[in-house]
Amino acid sequence: MKLTLALWLSALFLAGGLLAQKPIVEGRADSTVRAVIYEDLQCPDCAAFCRMMDEKLLPEYGGKVAFVHRDFPLAKHAWARRAAIAARFFTDRKPELGLEYRRYTMAGQEATNDANFNMRLADFAKAHDIEPDAAVAALSNARYAELVEQDYQDGVSRGVVHTPTVFVNGKPFVETFTFEEISKGIDQALAEALAQAR
Repeated sequence: MKLTLALWLSALFLAGGLLAQKPIVEGRADSTVRAVIYEDLQCPDCAAFCRMMDEKLLPEYGGKVAFVHRDFPLAKHAWARRAAIAARFFTDRKPELGLEYRRYTMAGQEATNDANFNMRLADFAKAHDIEPDAAVAALSNARYAELVEQDYQDGVSRGVVHTPTVFVNGKPFVETFTFEEISKGIDQALAEALAQAR
């Protein structure tokens, strides 16, 4: 009986039933035009893309496009995976807080290092009325680590090597691209979606 229950629970976890977390989406979540963003929270190019999102893409396309965040922590970055795990912790608390943590982490890349990462994480938690020890303890949470790994493996299967990599309805924009380049891709995807709806 115990073995059957254990096998059933394992299957449920593997199927994503208890492991799943709602996708981290900004903009219009139900849009048929999706910009899937593979990002590393320690990556300077991702921080630049985050600024582009906030200053240009979301104001222009937030009501039309789903911007879906996926974690792709690169091995060369000492604390990127921990930051992604922490972002999952805050997302579980409140999705907007997870996004705020992502912005906070990318904006503070120069001030963050391997030695002070946990202190900065605890400071963010405390500033948002979350027990700092709980936030730091979440770095060891197997569920959050697996969610990050699922995103990473999904990216690998799609050929992601560099960050940020953004797929606009499947069309890749890799690492360093301009607002004009990605907005042209978004405009094309929106036009195609409109033509298909007719």
